[in-house]
Amino acid sequence: MTFVIDVQNDRGYAVSGARLIAAATEVLAAHSAPPDAAVTIVIADDEAVAALNKQYRGVDAPTDVLSFPAAALPTAFPGEPAHLGDLIIAYPYALAQAQRLGHPLEDSLALLVVHGVLHLLGFDHDTEASRAAMWRAQAQALTALGISIDIVPALEESAHGE
Repeated sequence: MTFVIDVQNDRGYAVSGARLIAAATEVLAAHSAPPDAAVTIVIADDEAVAALNKQYRGVDAPTDVLSFPAAALPTAFPGEPAHLGDLIIAYPYALAQAQRLGHPLEDSLALLVVHGVLHLLGFDHDTEASRAAMWRAQAQALTALGISIDIVPALEESAHGE
């Protein structure tokens, strides 16, 4: 499968774009996304993410990751990948969170991508059942990526937003 994963890191934060692409690809492949599905991952500062969080969720604070699923287009454009949506990761917030929880930063960033892509695919954690399904899918993806983070405390401790 050839997914189209674009990582935008205009501020030049120290992240492995390849690692983020691998995390997104793992989730897309495991959940039978269209073979040409496209996702954009933006690495931003806390201020940009806080502004988006306030505008779209009514929460006046930064967070680790925001997921913005793309609206379905009325018709497909021939030759263009199916854009699933965008992830916005607040690098400074994610860095502080990783340090506070004692996780390697690259693993934490991969977790945020896994979490965000699952939201783009329709997963949520608003009920007990949906939460259990999402946490299971996250654990499977992290295992496949060779990452061992206890995801429940990592995600519940954060004030992340989707």
